[in-house]
Amino acid sequence: MSVVLSYEIGELERDILFLEQGEQALLERIETEHPGVLDQAREVADTLDGLRFRTLISDRDGTVNNYCGRYGTSTQSAYNAVFLARFAGSRVDHPILLTSAPLDNGGIVDISTTPPGSFVFAASKGREFIGLDGEERRKPVPPGKQALLDKLNGRLKIMLGSPEYETFGLIGSGLQFKFGQTTVARQDMDGSVESEVSDAFLAKIRDLVAELDPKGEVFRIEDTGKDIEVLLTVDDTNGEGGARDFDKGDGVRFLAQELGLDMALGPHLVCGDTGSDVPMLEAALDMCDHVYAVYVTQDEKLADRVKQVCAGAMIVDRPDALVVALNMLA
Repeated sequence: MSVVLSYEIGELERDILFLEQGEQALLERIETEHPGVLDQAREVADTLDGLRFRTLISDRDGTVNNYCGRYGTSTQSAYNAVFLARFAGSRVDHPILLTSAPLDNGGIVDISTTPPGSFVFAASKGREFIGLDGEERRKPVPPGKQALLDKLNGRLKIMLGSPEYETFGLIGSGLQFKFGQTTVARQDMDGSVESEVSDAFLAKIRDLVAELDPKGEVFRIEDTGKDIEVLLTVDDTNGEGGARDFDKGDGVRFLAQELGLDMALGPHLVCGDTGSDVPMLEAALDMCDHVYAVYVTQDEKLADRVKQVCAGAMIVDRPDALVVALNMLA
């Protein structure tokens, strides 16, 4: 297995440039690496200019932070922390980073470098969070479901401790025990694992979940191609009965209630980069019409989906464009 350190090295080089030569030198390097990114940033900044947002609800990785091959070493760069904190402090009443990653013990708070109190860190798709006041809160999980998740986690820990499967704990997201869900990598962004081996591991996890939950009432599996997410179900509130996945839209509604966000009062800014981030936008729009969206993607189908949900949504092709735009607005 090979290890690609492009994120770690690249972000360190950017930080050195930022700290020694200043912001303009950094922006020139970003534009050299990705021609046209500053034009995208200016377009977003021009559209949002003059607005103060009730909330910023944003995903982290791939949205306001460049992707890294390993979550555990995707430490936020200094320039990124400065740019985001500037925007949050000057333009947002309730800045929220909402991620699928865990909260701590290798989670978002451990790899973030923004000053304390700059953001609400919402993790596990919003099931748990640390508020601006530093207080931690979590959405309760029924004891029976938690016991089964604990059993699954124990089996996975043993499995990835064996030579046959230890690679999957070292790549990408690794093995993450979250609140109400568990994620285990089966591939990374560099394709370090042979596809046959990755697919066989996915089948092994499916068999394990089926063994523990033969009726399929407690767990749902989401396969992103890189990560296998095993999620505890929640009761369906659409009148159809049964159970469904907990998504980031559920997380937004939980945060709105717990933090007293009064989402009926806009405007709000929602940012994401994958299909799993679209429920955040849908939930915000269910509560308020005054919502702006910026999504980071080169996937035309995802861009079309986002624009169907929010007609005025803006699309940029990399996190740098969004991060620079937010700094321009600060």
